[in-house]
Amino acid sequence: MTRAWISPLLFVLGGATAAAGLFSTGSPGAAGAVLLVFLLLAGVNSPLMFPRSIGALEARSRSAVDGRPIVFWRPGCAYCLRLRIRLGRSARRVHWVDIWRDPAAAAAVRAVNDGNETVPTVVVAGRSHTNPDPEWVREQLASSA
Repeated sequence: MTRAWISPLLFVLGGATAAAGLFSTGSPGAAGAVLLVFLLLAGVNSPLMFPRSIGALEARSRSAVDGRPIVFWRPGCAYCLRLRIRLGRSARRVHWVDIWRDPAAAAAVRAVNDGNETVPTVVVAGRSHTNPDPEWVREQLASSA
């Protein structure tokens, strides 16, 4: 769980350091702007940007009932973030599984990606799709509703 917060923490620390340096040279406006940018980057790369993750087994059982896609993701993944943002509000309807929190999920992703933990890996109707187009995922959500 702590691994998910390393990247956001580094953004906050880096931003605070840069802002302190700018502030000490007499540029409080620039320091505030730099700190704000780094805080936004930390927020976007944090687990808070994603809906609550569930376990792989729970996601599979829920998906079997409602037909919604399962997205295996991890914090700090730019492609996962792109998928999350492009799905917009409909992202809440997808079953999100954080592979850093669930070893079974990480093993499932490695099993379909030649031993690599390549995310996002989307499972629809038992078939895995690695880094699919967000529009395709949206279509799958529409067909499951």
